[in-house]
Amino acid sequence: MITYSFLQQYWWFLVSLLGGLLVFLLFVQGANSMIFTLGRTEDERRLIVNATGRKWEFTFTTLVTFGGAFFAAFPLFYSTSFGGAYWVWMLILASFVVQAVSYEFQRKAGNVLGTTVYRRLLVFNGIAGPFLLGCAVATFFTGSAFVVEKGVMAGDAMMVPAISRWANAWHGLDALFCPWNLVLGIAVLFLSRVLGSLYLINSISDDILLPRLRRQVLADSVPFVICFVAFVANVLCSSGVGEGADGSLAVIPMKYWDNLLSMPLVALLLLVGVVMVLAGIGVTILRAGSRRGIWTAGTGTVLTVLALLLLAGLNGTSFYPSTVDTASSLTITNSCSSPFTLRVMAWVSLVIPFVLAYIFWAWHAINRKDLTRDELEGKGAEAEHQY
Repeated sequence: MITYSFLQQYWWFLVSLLGGLLVFLLFVQGANSMIFTLGRTEDERRLIVNATGRKWEFTFTTLVTFGGAFFAAFPLFYSTSFGGAYWVWMLILASFVVQAVSYEFQRKAGNVLGTTVYRRLLVFNGIAGPFLLGCAVATFFTGSAFVVEKGVMAGDAMMVPAISRWANAWHGLDALFCPWNLVLGIAVLFLSRVLGSLYLINSISDDILLPRLRRQVLADSVPFVICFVAFVANVLCSSGVGEGADGSLAVIPMKYWDNLLSMPLVALLLLVGVVMVLAGIGVTILRAGSRRGIWTAGTGTVLTVLALLLLAGLNGTSFYPSTVDTASSLTITNSCSSPFTLRVMAWVSLVIPFVLAYIFWAWHAINRKDLTRDELEGKGAEAEHQY
């Protein structure tokens, strides 16, 4: 029989998997952040934009699906974070909205702003999107300033209109003042740039750009590895909020290290993921003919993020600790939907493998041949799909 506890863990696993896929798909943002640094001529910039233009919808859709799954499975987190820390989420969403607009209008006839303005907006999304997402995800470990008052649900809603409230006037911007949030934000930003370069190497056939892209992989890998290792080491040495034997929440020293030891499969997942990311980077740098590093590093990224999010939410751990009221911290048991809702959604989730198969087929169909400078001169139907 499927228990309520199983459904809670099942949906935390799916949300974590979506988070891993989202971070992998940020290669679109990473590549766009380098439009002007890598692309030194108009043809080179168009190659980069058209290569990422083939995939930007996947990233946008996964972001929306990630948020939707969180809302459906863990509505109290959604209302607390999105309703309280709305400034940081609004900045993230705004950066992705300008991305969509920029792709569609940068080369439209009658564009009064000019192509360069829209490309600079793509650069803004390429930097702000991954950085802010990294800062937001870091709060799963460092916590946020909120208070949850579940008792208001039985009271007068006119007197206390919200079950949760933010404890300061910053409403999410305070996340940008925590040093460790910034460290993960920087790590995700440089990881997206590494994945962006790996994706371009795999998608573009150009003798001038390819050597430049390999050098860029090395340049971005150094700050990524430093920041990622620093953040993970700090997390494993930090205290966390967890459930006691009586179900109450308390601060537990070395909580995430204990999680790692208590869940060996998650520890193995983290190790394999990190090794695959480093292998994808290393092979691309050391072997001039290698162009498939994106698949090794991308798979490793999904596994690594999945493992980190599982550490944050399983084993009775609060995946959203409150820095002002420990008892308000959110876990998968006190923030989830009803058994009926989770059960119905679990049946719906069985279509996910078919959706993934379609995405794989569409990806393969789009990338059947490398993008070249000659293709930029396409006419008719081909020209309609160029950016």
